[in-house]
Amino acid sequence: MKRILLLLFSLISILIPLAMKSQPVNNSQYQIIAAMPQKLQWLPFGEIKPTGWIREQMQKDLDGFVGHLDELVPDLMADSIYGKDRLTKLVKAKNVGNIGIEMDPQYLWWNSETQSNWRDGYIRNSILLDDKNHLNKNEKYVAWLLSTQDPDGYIGVYSKDLRYNFPDENGELWAKTTALRGLLAWYEYTGRQEIMVAIQKTVADVMRNYPVNACHPFKSDKPFAGGLTHGLMFTDILDRLYQFTGDKSYLDYALFLYKDFSENILREDGQYSKIMDTGYRLKEHGVHTYEHLRSLTAAWFASGKPALKKALDIYLRRIDQCATPSGGPIGDEWVGGRIADATATGYEYCSIHELLDGYCNLLQKTGENRFGDKVELLFFNAAQGARHPEKSAIAYCKTDNSWQMTGAKNGEPNEDGKQTRFKYSPAHQDVAVCCVPNAGRITPYYIKAMWTKDDEGLVATLHGPSEVETTIKNTKVRILAETSYPLGFTIDYRVMVNQPAAFVLKIRKPDWAKKISANFDYTEKEGFLIINRTWQSATDLHLEFHPEIVIMEDQQKAKYFTYGSLVFAKPIESREIVTKTFPVEPFRDFAYLPMKKIDYLYSDEKKPVIKFDAEAGKNQFWKRISMKTTLLNEKTEKPEPVTLYPVGATILRQVTFMMKEDDDKKIK
Repeated sequence: MKRILLLLFSLISILIPLAMKSQPVNNSQYQIIAAMPQKLQWLPFGEIKPTGWIREQMQKDLDGFVGHLDELVPDLMADSIYGKDRLTKLVKAKNVGNIGIEMDPQYLWWNSETQSNWRDGYIRNSILLDDKNHLNKNEKYVAWLLSTQDPDGYIGVYSKDLRYNFPDENGELWAKTTALRGLLAWYEYTGRQEIMVAIQKTVADVMRNYPVNACHPFKSDKPFAGGLTHGLMFTDILDRLYQFTGDKSYLDYALFLYKDFSENILREDGQYSKIMDTGYRLKEHGVHTYEHLRSLTAAWFASGKPALKKALDIYLRRIDQCATPSGGPIGDEWVGGRIADATATGYEYCSIHELLDGYCNLLQKTGENRFGDKVELLFFNAAQGARHPEKSAIAYCKTDNSWQMTGAKNGEPNEDGKQTRFKYSPAHQDVAVCCVPNAGRITPYYIKAMWTKDDEGLVATLHGPSEVETTIKNTKVRILAETSYPLGFTIDYRVMVNQPAAFVLKIRKPDWAKKISANFDYTEKEGFLIINRTWQSATDLHLEFHPEIVIMEDQQKAKYFTYGSLVFAKPIESREIVTKTFPVEPFRDFAYLPMKKIDYLYSDEKKPVIKFDAEAGKNQFWKRISMKTTLLNEKTEKPEPVTLYPVGATILRQVTFMMKEDDDKKIK
C-alpha cells in the first residue's frame, strides 16, 4: 500500500465520517453449487528451476536489490513488527519509511508488507538459485518467524489489545498473507511438516476469530481502507492450503471473505455489485484492482456459480481496457476511470506483479492458453521494461512511451517535488518500499507457472529456459528446455525418465504462432500440442514457433510493432542523473532526461525486418534482437530509417506511433 496516499485518505475520512450500512445485495451468487475442479496443478516450489538468461537475470537481482534490500532500508527491516514490536494501543508512531507521524496504531502495519513481500521474493530467489549463503539467512528468518507464533496460533502484527477488533483500516489479514506466502514457499522447498502445521494453526486462528458467515471482517467506518482490503488476498493462502489438503472449508472461507468484502461500503473496484453495474468504470487504487482478480477467481471456483463466472468475464474485459501495448495496467496510483494510453497512463511495478499473478492463477485453474499469452506479454514487456536494463534498480511507475524519468510522469509539472515515482531506484523509500519487493517476486512467480501437472501428465504452460524435475505416475521425470525465448523461437526439450513410462506431455502454443515445426508427432487441442507416448530413458524434442512481424493498433489508434510475444520500441538517447547514493555500493537512484525530443509517426513506406546479433547484446540480453523499419520524423516530416528494440532494452523510449492524419487531428 502506498503510504502517503493512505495517510491522505485516512485523514479525509476522519474529517468526513460516513455511516456504514451493508449494500443491498442479492446473496444468491454466493450459494455453493459445487467446488469446481482446478484444471492444472502447481508443482511444489523449487521443482522448476530457471536456466539461461532468466537464471542470469535472477543472479544479478540476488546480487543486487533482492539480496541487499535489508541493507538499503535497514530502519524498516529492523522493526520486529511480528515479534517484540507488535502494535498495541499505546504505540502512536512508527518509522514506516516516508511517513513519520503520530496516528492510530491499527494503521501502522506498513512495515509488515515491506518486510514480508521482500522476504517472499528473497526466499524464492534463494531457492531457485540454490544459493547456500542466502538460504542460510532465510532458514534463520523462518525459524524466527515461527518462534513468534502464539499458543493459539496467532502470527501477526497486533498485540492482544488490538487484534481482530478494528473499526476500519488495519493490516490484520494483509500482514498474515504476506508472511505466510514466504512460509508456504519454504514448506514446499523443505517439506518440513512443522511449517505446514504452523500455517494451518494461523489460518485456524483467523477462522475462529472471524467465524464464517457470522461476522464482518471487511466492515469499515471509512470507505478507503487500504490495508483492510489488501487483506482480501488472504484468499491466496486459503487456495494453496486447499490444493495441499483437499479441505473444502478453506474454499468456503475464501468465498465468505469475498462475499463480505463485496457487501460493505468500500472504495474498491472488485466488489460484485460494481462489477455487475454496466455503467461502472475501474477507478480505484490499481494494485487492489488487479490483485482482487484472484479473490474473485477463488470465489467462482469455490461456489461454481455462473453469476460469479459472468462477473469474472466482465472484470477481465475491464482490465483489458486498462492495459497498454506492453500489458502494463493503469496504476499510477489510481485507475481513475481511464482507458489505457501509452503516454498518459502509467503503471506501477506492484500492479504489474499482481496482474501477472492473477493471470498465472487463471491459467492454472482453467487451463486456458489465452492466459499464458497474457502472462508472457506482461513479463517480457511491461515487467522487463520497468527494470533498469543495466543497473540494479526498477521504476516504481513507468509508461510505455517514456519521454523522461525525473520523478513526475513524462515531465508533468512537479513544483513541490513530491512526485518521485517515475525514476529508477533499488528501494524507492521516498515513496514506499513496496514496488521493489514485488519486483523481486515477479520472476519466481513466473517460473512457478512455467510447468504444471494435470491428470494425464506434465504441461509446459509458459515458455523460457528452464528445467523441471518431478514425479509423474510414480516415475521420476526431468526435462530440460533450452531456448533463448522470447528472443528466439526454437525450444529443445530433453525428456529423461528413470524407467519407461507412459504419460502425456502438453506444450502451450502461443496464439501468435500460426505455424510451427516439430520433430515429433503430436495432436493439437485447445491451444496445446499433445504428445502421448511411452517415454524411454532420454528423448530429444525439437520445436520451433514461427512468428511474424505484426503491426498492432492500441486503444488510442496508434500503431506499435510486435514480434512473437515481444513489443518493440524506439530508444531515446538520454542523459543520466544520479539523484541519490546509498551507503551500500554500488546502489544509486537515477533520473533520465532526453538528449533531444523527436516524436516519430507511423510510416508504411518500408516493411520492417528482424535482425539477430548476439554480439550487439553481449552485455544486455534484450539487445540481441532488433527491428529495422522506417518512421516519419514529425519535425522534418521526412521518413527516416530507425532501429527498434524490445522494451526491456530501453530506458526512455517511444512504443506507439500515430498516423500522420491522426496526429494532425490530435494537434488541432
